Amino acid sequence: MRKLTSLGCWMFLPIWLSAQIYLINPSFEGDEPQDATVPAGWHACKEGTTPDILPGVWGVYQEASEGETYVGLITRSDGTWESIGQRLSTPLKAKECYSFSLDLCRAITYAGYNNPIKLRIWGGSEKCVKTQLLAESKFISHTDWETYTYQFVPKGTLHYIILEAFYTEGNTFSHQGNIMIDHIRPIKVCIRAGL
Repeated sequence: MRKLTSLGCWMFLPIWLSAQIYLINPSFEGDEPQDATVPAGWHACKEGTTPDILPGVWGVYQEASEGETYVGLITRSDGTWESIGQRLSTPLKAKECYSFSLDLCRAITYAGYNNPIKLRIWGGSEKCVKTQLLAESKFISHTDWETYTYQFVPKGTLHYIILEAFYTEGNTFSHQGNIMIDHIRPIKVCIRAGL
């Protein structure tokens, strides 16, 4: 019986692995820490987006949660904010349940952009198009890395993911804040509760 169970597990391993969607450069590695640089594998999704590859610039020296570097996004007092995105290797399918995790924290010294903000995670049908809000974090005030896991169900097919620094509803706000992101895990198919 044990052999049959083991064989069954190995038979389904390729299916389970193929059900995962891997992002390019999910830990924002490959570049030296520097300001105003979009990490390799990602693209800017908002005019004025100048993310920072950290640590070591703008007074931020927090170690990465995984690897050597991570990305920092900010909101500004003039009502602007930063967002980055990338095309998914496999599209997210409508009405399918997905789950993924990532690490978040805030820097207490970020060249004056020190307030807590939120992270919004969007799915897009086209590059930098915010088609559906998939997840929104709470205000990230902690300065140590914490892992957050989100589940979502796309309403339609989504080809892109967008990570957006965010403060409050509406397009006008006056808040200089930061959020730091690292170690995005693969997106996995999940089972919705109650089905």
